[in-house]
Amino acid sequence: MTTPYGQQAALRRPSGGTAVLAGLLALALAGVLGYLPVRTFIDFGINDLPDKAKIVLGLYLGAALLLLIGALVTFFRALAGGVLLILAALAAIGAVVAEPLLLFPGQFTQFFKAVFQLQLDDSWVRIAGVAGGFVVLVLSVLPATFRYLRYRPADPGYPVQPCPPRAW
Repeated sequence: MTTPYGQQAALRRPSGGTAVLAGLLALALAGVLGYLPVRTFIDFGINDLPDKAKIVLGLYLGAALLLLIGALVTFFRALAGGVLLILAALAAIGAVVAEPLLLFPGQFTQFFKAVFQLQLDDSWVRIAGVAGGFVVLVLSVLPATFRYLRYRPADPGYPVQPCPPRAW
């Protein structure tokens, strides 16, 4: 689109609302998901846990680290931040879903029934992992997020004249 004088119209800077909100929620979710492994390692120690429990806690910790890195990269307006947030949100949901598959095989529905009735210790972490992961995923895949992350302002260059120069 051009102006009436044939010059290129200035592009509007896209709003960063979805990208910033996804980054802030990812930071909060990283703290929540990182709480569970840290608390478990402090309470029980790493040597006293079964191998499958270590894998589950590693999944939670890995998802938390991905969320943290994705949020920080998104705040620096890099396109990779949006992609990292998508992968991190999927990892957060996957960590919560993998827990009953690894630790309680055959009791998938009973596990989530107990989680959503808040009968387990730290059930709120698992609920936040699923709900927060889904919200971060939705915010990360929105076109407005990637439009904001891809936008680079033009070099200032020469000032644009409001009207064509006079021809004497």
